[in-house]
Amino acid sequence: MTVTELPFGSWPTSITSEFVVTAAVRLWEVRVDGTDVYWSEGRPSEGGRTQIVRRAADGTITDLLPEGMDARTAVHEYGGAAWWVRDGVLWFTNWADQRLYRLESGGSPVPLTPAPVAARGDRYADGALSPDGTVVVAVRERHPADGRGAVDVRNEIVRLSADQASQPEILVSGTDFVAAPRLSPDGGSLALVSWDHPSMPWDDTVLRVRDLATGADTVVAGGPGESVMEPRWQPDGSLLFLSDRSGWWNLYRWTPDGTVTPLIELDAEIGMPAWQLGSSRYTVLDDGSVVFARWRDGYDGLGLRLPDGSVADLDLPFSAITAIERVGADAVVVVAATPATELGVYRIEFASGTPKFESLRAPRDLGLDPAALSVPEPISFPSVDGAGAARTAHALFYPPASSEYRGPAGELPPLLVMIHGGPTSSALPMLSLQTQYWTSRGFAVVDVNYGGSTGFGRAYRELLKGAWGVVDVADCIAAAAWLGEQNRVDAQRLAIRGGSAGGYTTLAALARADTPFAAGADHFGVADLEALAADTHKFESRYLDGLIGEYPARRDIYRERSPIHHVDRLRKPLIVLQGSDDPVVPLNQSEMIVEALRARRIPVAFLVFEGEQHGFRRAEHIRRALDAELSFYGQVFGFTLPAAEGIEPVVVENLA
Repeated sequence: MTVTELPFGSWPTSITSEFVVTAAVRLWEVRVDGTDVYWSEGRPSEGGRTQIVRRAADGTITDLLPEGMDARTAVHEYGGAAWWVRDGVLWFTNWADQRLYRLESGGSPVPLTPAPVAARGDRYADGALSPDGTVVVAVRERHPADGRGAVDVRNEIVRLSADQASQPEILVSGTDFVAAPRLSPDGGSLALVSWDHPSMPWDDTVLRVRDLATGADTVVAGGPGESVMEPRWQPDGSLLFLSDRSGWWNLYRWTPDGTVTPLIELDAEIGMPAWQLGSSRYTVLDDGSVVFARWRDGYDGLGLRLPDGSVADLDLPFSAITAIERVGADAVVVVAATPATELGVYRIEFASGTPKFESLRAPRDLGLDPAALSVPEPISFPSVDGAGAARTAHALFYPPASSEYRGPAGELPPLLVMIHGGPTSSALPMLSLQTQYWTSRGFAVVDVNYGGSTGFGRAYRELLKGAWGVVDVADCIAAAAWLGEQNRVDAQRLAIRGGSAGGYTTLAALARADTPFAAGADHFGVADLEALAADTHKFESRYLDGLIGEYPARRDIYRERSPIHHVDRLRKPLIVLQGSDDPVVPLNQSEMIVEALRARRIPVAFLVFEGEQHGFRRAEHIRRALDAELSFYGQVFGFTLPAAEGIEPVVVENLA
């Protein structure tokens, strides 16, 4: 095949914005009911709604939710665990009204919870059924009818009928947050996780067991300096859970006599930060073997703990796992991806001793030449902590990739520094067409796991305590500098981009007088930390206490680290993309930074997507955001966009 020489950034590619969203789905959660496997699909082509899909033992695949229904909860604003199944019956929270519904096979959804009395109303998530199937326990987030602020939102565990409308009964209240209500095999005890402000669930949580007859609580694990999650009852009355008491989220067993025993101890993360409810990172087979996901050195993978206590990695291709559930006596289903494939649903059998997997819901057949895909390379590089001490930071590096084009001889590619959200999330080493959209055009991409990211232990995660806007910025600059020193990218054409917390880091990096970045893209990022502290939802309303300091006592730090107060340092072109209905980072945050840039006649482009919240779900909005950002870079870096794609240029104000 002839390879054509073209400037980096201008390469034609089949990975267009239309290709990115065509037949795209967001797979994340999986459930098992007998021999049937269920999973959730977020579908941009259907307005971003979440459909629940069932695959029967004979391979028949059925969409379960009727038109207009969307299995998505707004608890914590980030949701998760909006549905569960048993004996062919589906329970789910519907996005439009946040009521809990029951859906029998072949029937229509029937509401189980009262109609909302306010626009925000009650929200339900993370439910579980009693052993006899007559009762549901779930997290309820109750918003005041008068629309008052986050301080008046109540998070509780409630009990209600599983088969008919009823008034939920409060079982647990009094703490700021609750999660993972799970009834014991005899139905007499309830395990739950709770935490209070200013902690986040990856900081300090408590796992307790409540005797439902007496109301007495037994603390199983947790407290200051320990994050506990994912309690799972076992048939013998013991309770498994994840804890980071060792510095890593590992697996432990509690027995009613108060004994806690470690089951899996690794320098790797089994747990992940609970931005969303209902995580499922391990399961137990009939013989007592534990199949678990574990994050190590920037890559995810699967492991197996045998009944004799031995632990081994499984020789499987997966590099990112979002959910694991048992199916049958000696098999599991996982939602997983590889560096060259998107998320799919797979069944893994252990009966023969050697794990064998089959696809239940294959990733999209993209039909791409493997040479056109950029495979992530884990890199480590020198950086500094909040006090300026030397340390090591981590990232995934994606070089430009094309089977048809190469850059001019002697020229290096421009670099996009990508910043994940959270900021406790992590860069996922899986095929993302939104990343390949850039690399297939001749951009290099580095997805930075800056200090504060998950996957490298609690100590690494806590590097961001009191240092948001410092450590993350230092690591992004260090990643770009290191790649430039290695002659892998053009140090004169560096751009930085991120969403949410990553948007804040983007702005903070550009607001430095010594910024090395020539341009930036801010997706719904924070411009004014004081405004965020005063106007955000309950789940994150005290998050900044740990990342920056208590407010207003440390107002000086909030102002010092807010990009809005350093617009005099913003001299680089910026594109800002924002959802109109974002409850996490409100629209006014983006408006403030854009108006400040306009006032100083700094090149800026601004797009607001009507009806979008925190992140873009609709296909047309995802397409426009990608193409507008590409158009922005083309204008700033001076390369021509492929004419055949017909990309609508974005207006960059004040660009000479």
